[in-house]
Amino acid sequence: MLTLLLEKTRVKSLFKSLSLSFIKKEGIKTLCSSAIIWQILFFYFPLLFLFLRSFSSLDGESLTLSYFKEILTAPYFKVLFNSLGLAFITAVASLSIAIPLMVFIVFKTNKWKYPLLFLLIIPFWTNFILNIYAWFFILEKNGLLNQFLLYLGIIDRPIHFLYNPFSTLILMVYYYLPFVALPLFSALERFDLTLYEVSLTLGAGKYKTLSRIVFPMIEKAIIVGFFLVFVPAFGEFLVPEFMGGDKIYYVGNVISLYLLGGATAGVGIAFATFSIAFLLIASSCIFLIFRLLFQMLQGGINDQP
Repeated sequence: MLTLLLEKTRVKSLFKSLSLSFIKKEGIKTLCSSAIIWQILFFYFPLLFLFLRSFSSLDGESLTLSYFKEILTAPYFKVLFNSLGLAFITAVASLSIAIPLMVFIVFKTNKWKYPLLFLLIIPFWTNFILNIYAWFFILEKNGLLNQFLLYLGIIDRPIHFLYNPFSTLILMVYYYLPFVALPLFSALERFDLTLYEVSLTLGAGKYKTLSRIVFPMIEKAIIVGFFLVFVPAFGEFLVPEFMGGDKIYYVGNVISLYLLGGATAGVGIAFATFSIAFLLIASSCIFLIFRLLFQMLQGGINDQP
């Protein structure tokens, strides 16, 4: 009787574990399939429509390449490279600030690391246009920054910080910094600092420790953080529009300008399609450069003490 009872209990336990395993697997499959369907409906279909629409006339009754002939000229390539330069500098600047900032927050602040991370992402809780106008009060001729520099005696008259590439870059970095910081925070939080200390204790130099221990742990976070900034910054519209003063044209400004005009919508769609292809090529090249740099860094530093 006892043996039969134990056997029933074991069967029930096995059935329960199998049921939970099945539910978890099916739940994951359902979530994944839902995400894929959402991505197909709201990402790939619009891209496909955009691609097909760029080859059709405004009435949609005939195919044409006239829009691409118009955009394959020097002024449009200049706009593409303006956006490429802005996106690249924004990503590099954000990465340069985020790495030491996250190292400090994760390893030096202990119990304060989560409140400090929370303060970093608070600007996302407010409307972005309000953030832009807040920076207007900081960077304007009689703003906080000029008043502070005048008070310190660094300058003798106000500087025009607004409506130039400097103000555009400042706000771009301010807005996109959390996109780099969060992946780095996640990677550094999983990093065991004792590995770094043991490596130094056993005679490895700082450079060798960085190449063998630290960089392999945060390499993916650096690459992911870079592209989380680079890709959306390439098509940014609001910041260059408000802070740049229309002195330099970027992809987002040109596309919005053409799409808002009924007669030029075809050119805007073609330019949007071409800019996506340009971004894919540029991103692939930068990714390969990243991998090459990390391989060279790890290989070149390994021989150093």
